[in-house]
Amino acid sequence: MSLFDKYAPLKTRVDMMMKIGKDALGVQFDDIIDATRGRIGNREILLAGTNNYLGLTFDEDCMSAAKKAVDDHGTGTTGSRVANGSYSEHVDLEKALAEHLGMPSCVVFTTGYQTNLAAISGLAGDKDVIFMDADAHACIIDGTRLTGASTIRFRHNNPEDLDKRLKRQGEIEGGNALVVIEGMYSMFGDIAPIDEFLDVTHRYGGYLYIDEAHSYGVFGPTGCGIAEDQGVLDRVDFISGTFSKSLASVGGFCASRHAEFEILRKVMRPYMFTASATPSNICAALAAVEKVKQGDHLRANLNIRAEQLHKGLAEMQYELCAEASPVIAVRRPNEAVAAMEWNWLIENGVYVNLAVPPGTPQSSSLLRISLSAAHTEEDINTILKAFADLKDNQGALMAGMASKLQAAE
Repeated sequence: MSLFDKYAPLKTRVDMMMKIGKDALGVQFDDIIDATRGRIGNREILLAGTNNYLGLTFDEDCMSAAKKAVDDHGTGTTGSRVANGSYSEHVDLEKALAEHLGMPSCVVFTTGYQTNLAAISGLAGDKDVIFMDADAHACIIDGTRLTGASTIRFRHNNPEDLDKRLKRQGEIEGGNALVVIEGMYSMFGDIAPIDEFLDVTHRYGGYLYIDEAHSYGVFGPTGCGIAEDQGVLDRVDFISGTFSKSLASVGGFCASRHAEFEILRKVMRPYMFTASATPSNICAALAAVEKVKQGDHLRANLNIRAEQLHKGLAEMQYELCAEASPVIAVRRPNEAVAAMEWNWLIENGVYVNLAVPPGTPQSSSLLRISLSAAHTEEDINTILKAFADLKDNQGALMAGMASKLQAAE
């Protein structure tokens, strides 16, 4: 038996995808032209699946900050902050994020994924209990696996179900309840009722941890996320986020209204034993934080474009997974159809994400669109036309897919 035999079912799925067309999970761009355009070969592609919500990856100030950081400090840090020390920019970014969120403590990490691994595994001990939304991101799930804590899942976006499970758990002897949710969920684009989750969590003496990776920069009067948008930011215990969405870089952060959070720098293994973020990534993110704070015009355009696209797709009778938000997920009947349609869209100049199980809620197969403040009304019309043409060509596409699969047998 081979070490790789256990992946035979996955290989079967990949083989099916390749029979239909390209590897949608391994697409290669020959150039990224700007925040909304890429190039594959000689074809220009409209990018509608990048999570570049504020379109800042080509912002002049962010690029200049990154370039200057390389000139000033070189390309890498070559070690962790525990071993090699912090650059002044690491500390400056933590202070800027803490000030923006109105919290006394903030720790910066090398990636967003690593942020949740580190913070959750550092916060929850053997006697604690983690209550986790059923649709939690993989990094939240993996963070819980690094702890000795018990983990209980509750129904997605359902404060009443959380209430029942906290009540059933009762008093946690020698430990605490840590409730983990997200602000805007990355696959469906649906929004958490954070105010209700806070009421339930604090009623039982628990702590609320919110991953605002896809909502920081996008929601709230100053871009702090869903918690700010719902007027409850000052009550949230922990907020995590990433630099790879609205902050146009790579990295992550966790902030807390509890100053004691600082002690976790001495125990979070993914923080202590990973090289710290590069100067260019840190300085690009630091410049982007200022853009977020002053980004009302960016958020306004993003909301307008989301409403435009959601309305247009709904009028075509596509099944959408949530109300209008910067993430719009189109549910497809199965993985093969989704892969076929993804191929058709990219061949016709529009890049979206193919999202399939196990990375999707409810075992859904999705064409996932993430919008950017850099998208124009014309860009959205281009996306809508592509989906309209896709629907018009559905019969021929289905026949072609069946023929390809049959020929490959």
